[in-house]
Amino acid sequence: MSNHEKINYLEFPAKNMAQTKAFFREAFDWSFVDYGPDYVACANAGIDVGFFKSDLTAETSSGSVLIVFFSDALEDTLVKVERANGNILKPIYAFPGGRRFHFSDPNGNEFAVWAKPETKE
Repeated sequence: MSNHEKINYLEFPAKNMAQTKAFFREAFDWSFVDYGPDYVACANAGIDVGFFKSDLTAETSSGSVLIVFFSDALEDTLVKVERANGNILKPIYAFPGGRRFHFSDPNGNEFAVWAKPETKE
């Protein structure tokens, strides 16, 4: 499949690069490549991402796109986010396609994590 005209890279604002790297390393096991003091890239996030130095934040309340992670173990992922000093904005809730929660990273950027619906045996 061609990558021509496909989404290839996402960039997020970051107030503090050290906190950003620590959070995503602990919560999601990401690794980083520094490109000077004001930019860091990550290549193992599912899609390539970068963080640029900025006092801005990406929040849905101000019209930002919501980046949504997938998890096979939603409750475990929520615990990892909390342990890494993420802020839970919306606790786990059901929606027609599954369950999810919203969180912000230490910079205040909003993300969500979703999982397939629970199966009842």
